[in-house]
Amino acid sequence: MGFDANRADLCVGVIGTGAMGRGIVQVTAAGGMQVVMMDTRAGAAEEARDFVAKMLARAAEKGSMTQADADAATARIKVAQSLAEFKGCHMVVDAIIENLDAKRALFAELEDIVSPECILATNTSSMSVTTIAAKLKTPQRFAGFHFFNPVPLMKLVEVIDGLQTENWVSEALMVIGKRMTREPVRLSDAPGFLVNQVGRGFTLEASHLVYEGVASFVDVDRVMRDVGGFRMGPFELMELTGLDVTQPASVLIYNQFFQEQRYRPSLIMQSRYEAGVLGRKSKKGFYNYDAEMKPIVAPEPPAPTAKPKSVWVSKAEPAGHEALIALLTKLGANLESGAKPSADALILVTPVGKDATTCAVEEGLDPKRTVAVDTLFPMVKRRTIMGTPLTEAKVKEAAHGLLASDGVPVTVCRDSPGFIAQRIVAMIVNIGCSIAQSRTAQPADIDKAVTLGLNYPNGPLKFGDVVGVERIDRVLANMNTIYADPRYRPNIWLRRRAQLGVSLLTPEP
Repeated sequence: MGFDANRADLCVGVIGTGAMGRGIVQVTAAGGMQVVMMDTRAGAAEEARDFVAKMLARAAEKGSMTQADADAATARIKVAQSLAEFKGCHMVVDAIIENLDAKRALFAELEDIVSPECILATNTSSMSVTTIAAKLKTPQRFAGFHFFNPVPLMKLVEVIDGLQTENWVSEALMVIGKRMTREPVRLSDAPGFLVNQVGRGFTLEASHLVYEGVASFVDVDRVMRDVGGFRMGPFELMELTGLDVTQPASVLIYNQFFQEQRYRPSLIMQSRYEAGVLGRKSKKGFYNYDAEMKPIVAPEPPAPTAKPKSVWVSKAEPAGHEALIALLTKLGANLESGAKPSADALILVTPVGKDATTCAVEEGLDPKRTVAVDTLFPMVKRRTIMGTPLTEAKVKEAAHGLLASDGVPVTVCRDSPGFIAQRIVAMIVNIGCSIAQSRTAQPADIDKAVTLGLNYPNGPLKFGDVVGVERIDRVLANMNTIYADPRYRPNIWLRRRAQLGVSLLTPEP
């Protein structure tokens, strides 16, 4: 097929002029291409054109483009009153409602209007590209072209090959995406594509651990910001996107994967979705909001003043022992060096994927004096501790007081394999490895898409490398053993690289 994606007169059709459609129109026109736009609601396309014109003018005012370029881009936008006016388009993308019948009907009609060389694409965020194209006469020219909201600010666009998509189609979309000044990443059709799959590890695992009573919404968000390095905690993020978006997508991905347990939805999210407690848009969600729509969050209580007389640190995890001893030395703790703790010592363990109870039982330690400390992440901005169900309150207070004595906040959670950050990051990494193993996308593209589309501090594969591939593998393996839940089984891509001692970004021929 001799499709020229670089032709100067390339014309792109956009159907649906909501937030996504408007954004696609804007980056297309700014990228030098002609745009034909349409919406079924009377006057909607004209409103969208005026909105895009204002956005282009604002970009010129801010100096990100010249006024002449803004005027030229605006002039390239045409409003269509019927599908017949898309006849001359070289590509048409839909940004209509997420409804299979509606999308199939639209493209079936378009097939008989546009030329045989015209690319048909969908901006769907959750529906199978292969399924949408299945009843078309020409499914080989159909592909996914998935943008992220707000389109002008989010650089990523996923180019998705359906089962019957021909190579020239996706190659052309990669070029068109670059002309739109986006960063295109190519992948094979899969539920949730790439970014939305990885995002489930962040939000679902956070919800599951809150449901188990491990920690509160606020504490999880604090830990993931301060310990994990994320810009937003998982519940803050869901408040912004809205559970009316997040929860149906989670259920859809789970069912499209034939109930793959890694994507098992959360009862916490479902109950709030059904109750209409959706987040900012409903003025109530995981947080309550004041009149200015700022979340109402109680300040952290002051750390206890209590300190232990002496501290004994387990050597079961050598790296954790070393890191914690270094910190406790700086804090001036009275450290014991014996093979066993004295009768009055605070007992600290540093589990990787285990809970405090398991550590106490396996090592023959007194569960009433045992407290676990998460040392898998830098203990610079926040520290996380947990006791066994039998740990005495005064013991936890002493551990808290000591570890917060230099002003660094401490989050106390209930006993859980993997604490908070270990659990969530390990799930993100494991899902990224699953995507690599299934050949949905190349390893480097997985990380590129996630950092651009989700603003995570690292892509899932690099995250595993930073924390330690072998340690992430152990977090998952230990959680899998303790919970006996297949949700936590390590993916074979991860397991093999842990065994070989190589990066998770190591491709296979």
